[in-house]
Amino acid sequence: MTILVTGATGTVGRHVVEQLTQRGADVRALVRDPAKAHFPVGVAVAQGDLLDIDSLRSAFSGISTLFLLNAVVPDEFTQALTALNLAREAGIERIVYLSVIHSDRYANVPHFAGKFAVERMIEQMGLNATILRPAYFMNNDVTIKDVVTGYGVYPMPIGGKGLAMIDARDIGEIAAIELIRRERAATPLPLDRLNLVGPDTLTGADAAAIWTGVLGRPIAYPGDDTAGFEQSLRRFMPSWMAFDMRLMSERFLTEGMLPEAGDVARLTTLLGRSLRSYRDFAAEIAASA
Repeated sequence: MTILVTGATGTVGRHVVEQLTQRGADVRALVRDPAKAHFPVGVAVAQGDLLDIDSLRSAFSGISTLFLLNAVVPDEFTQALTALNLAREAGIERIVYLSVIHSDRYANVPHFAGKFAVERMIEQMGLNATILRPAYFMNNDVTIKDVVTGYGVYPMPIGGKGLAMIDARDIGEIAAIELIRRERAATPLPLDRLNLVGPDTLTGADAAAIWTGVLGRPIAYPGDDTAGFEQSLRRFMPSWMAFDMRLMSERFLTEGMLPEAGDVARLTTLLGRSLRSYRDFAAEIAASA
């Protein structure tokens, strides 16, 4: 039996593929450009995307379990629903879907609202799925390391409520464990939701203090300028996406991304080890700079 991974070359997907192959799974990866796909030996590559019906039907043929990851794009909801309908058509009864934590609460943030709508469709379609709800990826902060090291500031407007940041490598490993659990179950398992969080809930000041300790010099948190954040993002992403990220950061300030009771313990048990900390992540980035 074969597990199909969508988004297989991305921040999370590549770790899912790697973890599945390490566990002896039969893996097929859906990619747009096979020439750019560099996977472990034995991974089959299917060319296509989530709006190409013919390529999806081909990719889904012979698949027993699906890992569904949709990029943040304007037609994300359409892509997800297309994939889910074609998965049901193909008889796939075991699904793991990558959503986002607080998708039901960040109601005005486009990519959160879209993922929550997908969650509702999974439930209403009666699909057997695990919905993974990760918090903020600490790996996002790779993009601001030059600002931290060059200007002495932590520029992400994450506020004072706190974010339970998680490492994408932990997300990939948890997803692989859950995919294999569903794949190997004697019958399709019922719907489940799982918050994916890191071991610490950090404010902007906390993150700056960690960088201060790692670098051995003062790193400041300049505040919660979400408008400035949007303008900075517009230099390297479309305006609609930059606005989406601004709306998300505004919800960071008002609500944060907080774990529920038992989340950290549940994930620690699932992994059989401690979750990766932001301090360890920052130390890795500093060492490679």
